Amino acid sequence: MYGRYTQDLGAFAKDEAARLRLQQGHGEGDAPRLRRPSELLEYTQGRCAPCRVCALQCQRFFISKVGEDWVFLILLGLVMALVSWAMDFAIATCLQAQKWMYGGLDTNVLLQYLAWVTYPTVLITFSAGFTQILAPQAVGSGIPEMKTILRGVVLKEYLTLKTFVAKVIGLTCALGSGMPLGKEGPFVHIASMCAALLSRFLSLFGGIYENESRNIEMLAAACAVGVGCCFAAPIGGVLFSIEVTSTFFAVRNYWRGFFAATFSAFIFRVLAVWNKDEETITALFKTRFRLDFPFDLQELPAFAVIGIASGFGGALFVYLNRKIVQFMRRQKTINRFLMKKRLLFPALVTLLISTLTFPPGFGQFMAGQLTQKDTLVTLFDNQTWAKQGLSDEFEYLGILEAWRHPRSNVFVTLVVFILMKFWMSALATTIPVPCGAFMPVFVIGESPASGGWWAWCPSRR
Repeated sequence: MYGRYTQDLGAFAKDEAARLRLQQGHGEGDAPRLRRPSELLEYTQGRCAPCRVCALQCQRFFISKVGEDWVFLILLGLVMALVSWAMDFAIATCLQAQKWMYGGLDTNVLLQYLAWVTYPTVLITFSAGFTQILAPQAVGSGIPEMKTILRGVVLKEYLTLKTFVAKVIGLTCALGSGMPLGKEGPFVHIASMCAALLSRFLSLFGGIYENESRNIEMLAAACAVGVGCCFAAPIGGVLFSIEVTSTFFAVRNYWRGFFAATFSAFIFRVLAVWNKDEETITALFKTRFRLDFPFDLQELPAFAVIGIASGFGGALFVYLNRKIVQFMRRQKTINRFLMKKRLLFPALVTLLISTLTFPPGFGQFMAGQLTQKDTLVTLFDNQTWAKQGLSDEFEYLGILEAWRHPRSNVFVTLVVFILMKFWMSALATTIPVPCGAFMPVFVIGESPASGGWWAWCPSRR
């Protein structure tokens, strides 16, 4: 029914191998004529023949080396450092423009208020609209999506050039508005998109990047680069990439993540020196604690209390953020209305937060005129502002003037700052724009009510 074999399988294999060897022997005799066709004779004849052969060998060497890991990682770190520096420059320019508008209208409080609330509202509205039109996948942090992709799930349009452009421009406008938003999570997504785009480009040269399974390893390294070029912290970036790929992390990816993150962090800080923002390569947020006597032993219990309180505070922040999202989803009427008017919710939230932080208004009780970076600089200051918290005891003014109020104790200002920043950050992260939540939480946890407050409680030397 199925036929039958007319020859033993072993004998057939031997005969077939002999036939192939015979054909190969005849082919080798003709090989010299086939290896040098007429169009290749110009490379082996004439005066410039050695130069042509050398150029051909260099081309093959370059193409082979482009496919190696270290070239890809250097390109990834360089591109992300340039993107991070350019975004920080644009964000600082936007924040400076808001201060310039506010300061130029000091003769009229009403005009100051209009400038203070209109500027961030326009930027947030533009960020939400631009992202929604170009690539809705760019909304939010991007870390949950990256965890999903690293587990093997294919998400369409999350690692494309269109999403990259929407994420970069939308995040720049969102952070330039001065809202309590962060950049770490979005930068992990941006670095992953940059790695995917570089992989597609390098696959044109052949090599290892033609294998799509290789992209997962490069995305894990990109997660480390995203943190490294954001805070100039390569070790933290590698640890974060391990956290993101918590189910499985190959040992061979350690050096990739650390190498790319270190190179990116180095270039990021070098660019700050070249732009004369810094005199030399330093930490992004510097501290001035004494190295010979950094802390007293009696402060150790206070540090433990800070850790416990911060842990409960972080859980409460996540709980509050989730409750806000659930409340918006349960209100069917409001939800349907906001779905039709997508830009209304970001504008209203920005208007509310800007009104509360208006310096001549309620913002004077919570240092509302300080940006997130200025807040970190003042909170990292190792100088004692006031021993009893009274405004008359302030010895160091300048940027610290924002924390000084003639009718309020500085400790009251710090408490109000933490309470207001806590719920405003939880509310701001629900805006449909590219944003993260790490930096606002970092500011809250680093505030004196969680750190410096306890530094003043023990008797200082």
